[in-house]
Amino acid sequence: MEFLGFTLDVATLTNNALSLAAKVALALLIFIVGRWLAKKAVTFTHKIMLRSHLDDTVANFLGRLIYGMLLVIVVLAALSKVGVQTTSVVAILGGAAVAIGLSLKDQLSNFAAGIMIVTFRPFVRGDYVQISSYTGTVTEITLVNTHLTTINNHDVIIPNSDITTSAVINYTALPNRRVDITVGIGYDADIKTAKDVMLNLAISNPKAFTDPAPVIRVTNLGDNSVDLTLNVWTTNDDWWSMQCDLLEQFKYALDDNKIDIPFPQRNVHVKGLDQMINQMDQAQKLLTKKD
Repeated sequence: MEFLGFTLDVATLTNNALSLAAKVALALLIFIVGRWLAKKAVTFTHKIMLRSHLDDTVANFLGRLIYGMLLVIVVLAALSKVGVQTTSVVAILGGAAVAIGLSLKDQLSNFAAGIMIVTFRPFVRGDYVQISSYTGTVTEITLVNTHLTTINNHDVIIPNSDITTSAVINYTALPNRRVDITVGIGYDADIKTAKDVMLNLAISNPKAFTDPAPVIRVTNLGDNSVDLTLNVWTTNDDWWSMQCDLLEQFKYALDDNKIDIPFPQRNVHVKGLDQMINQMDQAQKLLTKKD
């Protein structure tokens, strides 16, 4: 058979068309079945991650990531059945991944840190923490950054990579917390009386624990005062209020017992001051005689 001056072999064309159709049908079958299996695998993996108490945000992201990787494998398998050289496709995808990774290296670092945070859980939402120089309540944890709300209602957004490379103090990780109050008294004051006053106030406070019992010790002989430090345990919820209450009560009780809380002061000694005064007196006397 001739067409536009070319000789066509109908049998060969028919066989090639049937072969191509079979390959396309097989590729579509591989794609449909592969995508169905990928969804089933992701659903099963997502359930396992949730049962292991992994954060829901991370579980959803990892599920989508696994599904995308499986779908790429399915598409490459389907294309190979059609006769497409998948080696070049893989090379292009690899180059694109490297380029994206280099351009988003900081975000990828934050993402990896976010995975570590939600996996190992150094803190959760609602915890009161100190991260670097920032202190506040954790309000949101994403895969890129973490939000803190400070006591004066400022929203602090910290990159996750900064969190994993700095010390984190979680004040609410444990149910109880110790209040440490240091009060300086004058060197002329009676230490035993001051200790009894402070200790009795701590013991009588309804928010203070009796086990372990409150303890007060002399912790420093300073330049201007003898420092007494009280250690008393309470719950995390009562920590701040009890500390403020005790500080106020200590001030009134020490004043009632005539125990002063000295303020910093410094004595200055000038060498040669007496000689200078004598010289000034003599000069004044000479001026007086002349007059």
